[in-house]
Amino acid sequence: MALRLRRLFLPMAALLALMGASCSDDGGGVGATLADFSITLDANSAEAGEVTFDVTNEADQTHEFVVLKTDIAEDQLPTDDAGDVDEAGDPGIELIDEIEDIAGGATPTLTVNLEAGNYVLICNLPGHYAEGMHASFTVN
Repeated sequence: MALRLRRLFLPMAALLALMGASCSDDGGGVGATLADFSITLDANSAEAGEVTFDVTNEADQTHEFVVLKTDIAEDQLPTDDAGDVDEAGDPGIELIDEIEDIAGGATPTLTVNLEAGNYVLICNLPGHYAEGMHASFTVN
């Protein structure tokens, strides 16, 4: 009986290990598509640790990609009179990192080390956040 279980268990363990490897290491990050005026993510969450955002600017105009840690709702971030988010001035917002001046058609990546919590991803060029360029992201 033990020999039969071992014959069954070993191939199943190998199969599960291969499946786990293919699911956890797909060679890509979280896709983020910038358009006029939206940010669309192909995943709204990730595990804590190193997260890579594969950014694509599908618009003709320049955008940016800013990662903010905050518990404030994505469309409720405090703004100045021009409608831009103060990335470092509000105690409820922590600037993690950003890619500035992403030309239309460009496909940069941004790798950041994220701890568990809530994040908002924005374009903070003049007026872009107010036009809807923001998305929520959760790290577990």
